[in-house]
Amino acid sequence: QVQLVESGGGLVQAGGSLRLSCATSGRTFSNYPMGWFRQAPGKERDFVAAISSSGIRTDYGDSVKGRFTISRDNAKNTVYLQMNSLKPEDTAVYYCAATRILYPSGAMKTTTREYDYWGQGTQVTVSS
Repeated sequence: QVQLVESGGGLVQAGGSLRLSCATSGRTFSNYPMGWFRQAPGKERDFVAAISSSGIRTDYGDSVKGRFTISRDNAKNTVYLQMNSLKPEDTAVYYCAATRILYPSGAMKTTTREYDYWGQGTQVTVSS
C-alpha cells in the first residue's frame, strides 16, 4: 500500500522560509514522478511543483516560480519543497502526490487528475 506523509508546515511571517517533506512508502519511490499541490479554503487544489522520477526535470506553477524549489532524495524515499520569500497568499494546505502509473524518467505531471496517491496535507500559514 502506497503511503505519503507530509511534514514541515507551520506558521511563518511574510518573507520567511519553510521546507516541506513528503516521506513515501509501499513501493519503489525512484520509479515515479512526484508533485506538490496546495488548496486554500474555498478554492480548488492548485499545482505548485512537479519533479520527474530521476529528479532532473522540474516544473512550477507561475505564482511560485523563483521562490519555491522541489527536490527529491531517492535514497530516502522523500520529496521536498523548499519555500522562500513566502507571501500571505501562499497560505494553504499543501499536499504531495504520486502517480500510480510508471512514466518515462523525464516525465512530469502537473494536474490533479494525473495523480493517484495523496498525502493527508500539511498546513502552511503566512502572516503579513
